[in-house]
Amino acid sequence: MQGMQKKYIWLICSLVIASILALVYWLKPDSSTPTQSNMQSSQTANIESFSTQKISAQAQSFASKSQQDTQVNCQIRSDASKHLIVNEQTKDCFEYFLTQYGEKNIEQIKADFLKFVQSNYENPLNAELDDLWQRYLKYRNDLGHLQASQVEQNDALYYRKIFSKINDLKKKYFSAVEIAGLFGNEDLYNNYTLNRMDILADKNLNAAEKASKLKQLSDGLPQDWQENLKQINQLDDLRKLTAELKAKGASAQEIHDMRTQLIGPEATQRFENLDAQRSDWSNRVNQFLSARDNIMQSSMSDSAKQSAISQLRNQQFNPQESLRIQTFENVHDQGGKLPFAQ
Repeated sequence: MQGMQKKYIWLICSLVIASILALVYWLKPDSSTPTQSNMQSSQTANIESFSTQKISAQAQSFASKSQQDTQVNCQIRSDASKHLIVNEQTKDCFEYFLTQYGEKNIEQIKADFLKFVQSNYENPLNAELDDLWQRYLKYRNDLGHLQASQVEQNDALYYRKIFSKINDLKKKYFSAVEIAGLFGNEDLYNNYTLNRMDILADKNLNAAEKASKLKQLSDGLPQDWQENLKQINQLDDLRKLTAELKAKGASAQEIHDMRTQLIGPEATQRFENLDAQRSDWSNRVNQFLSARDNIMQSSMSDSAKQSAISQLRNQQFNPQESLRIQTFENVHDQGGKLPFAQ
């Protein structure tokens, strides 16, 4: 089990670096997503929820030492007939116990989970929970033995092959309804990210076409996901496509058209206003540094040079800007790249 755990950690860490799997848990909206809630409502009209507060007093003995100040994260749901409704909270419950690995061995974790289920839930719910838990453990074990693809890690194909193997593994242990419940948000985000990588890497598309396709991809997500992902990916996409166009010597109109496709006319106007402000600042800084160099290379005394530079700085910049320009002066004197915002 320890070898499995190390391999599994390695696999997940690889995906964290590429910002694919780890963000799922940070970005996902409330566990009851539109697709899940529709599926659940078709299964049952009356849902009985067992809240964390109801079970925490009884279940705290099952927590590891590092979890003593936390509530047991098991908000298990069932229908009116006490049958399990599988959703991401079910998986969260499983993972709550599995994160105890290291403080407890796997056999102790299995025993604790079985006791927890038997003491908190009635049949058929407890039997269904235990059955799903056993299959989830086998899935996690096999997940740790998956072999990574030989494709370059910065290639979307690398991750597609990994996710294809993971999806095959899910089908081995879970039904379609269980997969949608346990991994719905995760799969949604993974597919979105892979499609985004494909668009950005497509050499047959120009920047404006990429922006249009990225916008369509984002618009196809649930509304709450769109809001979350805009904050994470849209600015990154905008920077990449803008840099791509500038490297090709694109015109201001081409950059404008790309931005309009990706973020709309109002946001594009705000970015262009920001570009104008940055361009103005860059010109002012470069002009000041050029004049400063002339002063430094003159035959004046050191004290006269410093006085002239100080006077020039105060004439061209307000007090707040004067503090900022001194950073540029220091970098300039050391021969570094000036820290203009991109």
